[in-house]
Amino acid sequence: MSLYSISDAQLAFGHVALLDHADFSLEAGERVGLIGRNGAGKSSLLKIVAGLAAPDDGIVTRQSELSTVYVPQEPEFDLDASVFDVVASGLIEARALLDEYDAVAHALADTPEGAQHDALLARMNALQSALDMRDAWNWPTRVATTLAQIGLDGDVRAGDLSGGMKKRVALARALVVQPDVLLLDEPTNHLDFDGIRWLEELLITLRTGLLFITHDRAFLDRVATRIVELDRGRLLSYPGNFSAYQTRKAQQLEVEKIEQDKFDKLLAQEEVWIRKGVEARRTRSVGRIARLVEMRNDRAERRNVQGNVRLDVGQGEKSGKIVAELTDVTKRYGARTIVEGFTATVMRGDKIGLVGPNGAGKTTLLKLILGELQPDEGRVRAGTNIQVAYFDQMRAQLDLDKSLADTISPGSEWVEVNGVKKHVMSYLGDFLFAPERARSPVQSLSGGERNRLLLARLFARPANVLVLDEPTNDLDIPTLELLEELLSDYDGTVLLVSHDRAFLDNVVTSVFAAEGGGKWREYVGGFSDWQIQRERSERIAEEAARQTAKETPKDDAPKDSAAGRNAQRTVKLSFKEQRELEALPGRIAELEDEQKAIGAQLEDGSIFAKDAKEGTRLSERHAAIEEELLVALERWEELEAKRK
Repeated sequence: MSLYSISDAQLAFGHVALLDHADFSLEAGERVGLIGRNGAGKSSLLKIVAGLAAPDDGIVTRQSELSTVYVPQEPEFDLDASVFDVVASGLIEARALLDEYDAVAHALADTPEGAQHDALLARMNALQSALDMRDAWNWPTRVATTLAQIGLDGDVRAGDLSGGMKKRVALARALVVQPDVLLLDEPTNHLDFDGIRWLEELLITLRTGLLFITHDRAFLDRVATRIVELDRGRLLSYPGNFSAYQTRKAQQLEVEKIEQDKFDKLLAQEEVWIRKGVEARRTRSVGRIARLVEMRNDRAERRNVQGNVRLDVGQGEKSGKIVAELTDVTKRYGARTIVEGFTATVMRGDKIGLVGPNGAGKTTLLKLILGELQPDEGRVRAGTNIQVAYFDQMRAQLDLDKSLADTISPGSEWVEVNGVKKHVMSYLGDFLFAPERARSPVQSLSGGERNRLLLARLFARPANVLVLDEPTNDLDIPTLELLEELLSDYDGTVLLVSHDRAFLDNVVTSVFAAEGGGKWREYVGGFSDWQIQRERSERIAEEAARQTAKETPKDDAPKDSAAGRNAQRTVKLSFKEQRELEALPGRIAELEDEQKAIGAQLEDGSIFAKDAKEGTRLSERHAAIEEELLVALERWEELEAKRK
């Protein structure tokens, strides 16, 4: 039986049907990624599953005593409270039961035998069962365990945390409940690369049913065991991850187009027939006329695939060959160094991604490159004929009181893109804004719509340098893919800050990466190339440090003494150690194979639906193998170094 299901659901806002006789179910252990266009109704569906809203019509079925926790895009909690108290607030119901149990126990002790005593005893037994079911007796231990699992300090004030750490607190508050169903709306917002990778690992090992909304395609590929798309009011299910969905969706749209073309051709033939003379109609079945009426109704009710954004960037004149040249650039804020001794050259046509943890200084480095900030040390030489168009992640460039039309083209009804004049209504239509919304204020738009408007404004201005600071936030997947295609074909220079790994891989040709302490380094390639090169560099550095430590004699041994000379002498392996060394590679390979096999079972998610105990055992074994591998690798390195 499904944990949750909804059948023949209908939900509408105004004349737009967000759910049109839609069906959905969630099985135990499933990890379902919910995708769809901005405004399609994804968050509304999530709230229906959470029990925070109800459909206009339809049948909702859920297992009895089902525990569901919903984490919105922007979680709210008491910023003055400690992290421990915020996480513990997730157990408010269990704590209330425990308080009532204590009160009933005290009352029972003071009540003589009789009807009231029996009623209190019955209530106490009921509370005990409820507390047992919720595992609420040792709730402080549960909170402490969850904090350790998430990597949080319970004594810190919640308001002092960064956006990414606040997101972790919200997740901890949800997970401490140990819910049957976890609902996440854009869980990767405010997380940097390390935070996203941490969240992926966490969700893959959870036994809970998971339904989440995200536009992060790499995250969907890693976490989802099924994709559900909200498309024109219908919920369409695709087994597998996002890559599998893309293949099946393309095939489905092709079949749908062929069927609709056949239908339209038949309808056109019937319309010709009905327009013939009365005598011709008399010789034919009256049922055919009824069928034509039905076909007309079907055609009128058809909801065609929503058109996509049409992107075209205004190309400015070519910039000089060098866009910016940085030489030993250093920038500090007080005692903190943001950039130290960074040297790089940005050439015309480069597409550069700036990557690093939140707060590393990516926006500061952007402003140094553009000449908006002056370095404390070093030199920045700007190129010639630079025309910059800037996309601000905070959308500070948007006046919320202005209309959409005035935002795009102040004081004029026309926009010129690449020498072609276009009416502002038509241009806004390219970005999926209906004509009647052109006079609406910016403040009436959703987050995704504001990003689309900012892109429309950005691309309406001639530029040869595009600066995009988190442009992918709140954009739906089709718009992301079109933006990737546009930037890949763009002749000018692109400077890009993003936490969308797939977007970076598909757009940039090199990466400026923050490596801590104000150090920045340039890598050739996209995000995946940077990861590979960084990990290889870290391994080489660690190996060099270990080798140096082994070769350095102890400080307390005189350099010319016999002890000093013996310390540097190669130690021969014993027979037992030699046998151990020979067996270790095979043991390491066995552990890696076992870990890979278990990982595949856990990623599928179905193991928890088939056998929850086996799923738990595999999760624990997966973690244990990690420890065993670490011990084995350290021992192998120790014996290898001893043999040399």
